[in-house]
Amino acid sequence: MGALCVLAASVLWGTTGTAATFAPGVGPLAIGAVAMGLGGLLQALIAAPQIRHLASGLCDQRGTVLLGAVSVAVYPLAFYSSMHLAGVAVGTVVSIGTAPLASALIERIMDGRRLTRRWTLAATLGLLGTVLLCVAEAAHASDGTGRSSMAGTLLGIGLGLVAAVTYALYSWSAHRLITGEIPSRAAMGAVFGLGGLLLLPVLLVTGAPLVASWSNAAVGAYMALVPMFAGYVLFGWGLARVPASTATTLSLLEPAVAAVLAVLVVGERLPATGWTGIVLVIACLAVLTTPTRARRRSRERLRNPGSDNSEARVTSIASHAD
Repeated sequence: MGALCVLAASVLWGTTGTAATFAPGVGPLAIGAVAMGLGGLLQALIAAPQIRHLASGLCDQRGTVLLGAVSVAVYPLAFYSSMHLAGVAVGTVVSIGTAPLASALIERIMDGRRLTRRWTLAATLGLLGTVLLCVAEAAHASDGTGRSSMAGTLLGIGLGLVAAVTYALYSWSAHRLITGEIPSRAAMGAVFGLGGLLLLPVLLVTGAPLVASWSNAAVGAYMALVPMFAGYVLFGWGLARVPASTATTLSLLEPAVAAVLAVLVVGERLPATGWTGIVLVIACLAVLTTPTRARRRSRERLRNPGSDNSEARVTSIASHAD
């Protein structure tokens, strides 16, 4: 269920690029601020009773809450600016593609968590698939006028790395709160609500184009309500059940969904390289979500508690041998 919640959130996030095409006059800072800002405040509003009830527990972990909130505020500004400066392809592959690596390093340093072969294989497949997708998008965009200078591209890559690190940091912070006896709704509401407050000044300064037309306002409302509010509610449920490194790897589905929607809705054409990338991303998700033999044996024992002791001893010996 944790993996399915993260995958559902990734599908919603994958719609943001297509949605933004319906508001071309809105800048990247305004898009990021309205999406994460209003979406985060809505999460805090829905979770307000739980946040009030668990205020002392959240205060005890205020360092983690503050780290997550600052990361929530920085991430959308860096992510959308990266795509604006370096192009959608480069910005996506740097921001989303390197986030699982950043998440794994954070878990290794902060929690001492070791990386499994399974995660390494899945992350490699997913990263390669994301790179192929973005190479395909870059090839498609290369027949344009080349709006980005070299300096702008390098700055966009740097902002993409900032987005990857902050995405990994707020995922880790929320997971730490949830595993520290703070319910998912309260943890996500506190982190994203405080992050939304930090984004309000940016929205006030840059958000004028959002109210310039009904279409721009509709795009802003959609971004806040669906991908960010509903998406991160699902993401919080997922973080309650899977590690942050697994969640950020599963979210590699986002660029694949974005590419498919660009073909179906926007009318773009995806070459064979892009479809190969989508297949690799799906293979990555299959590796992460397919139950292992040990997990299947555990489920069988739960379903058949009356199994004889000899079978239990054989299973125990086998697990030690593994």
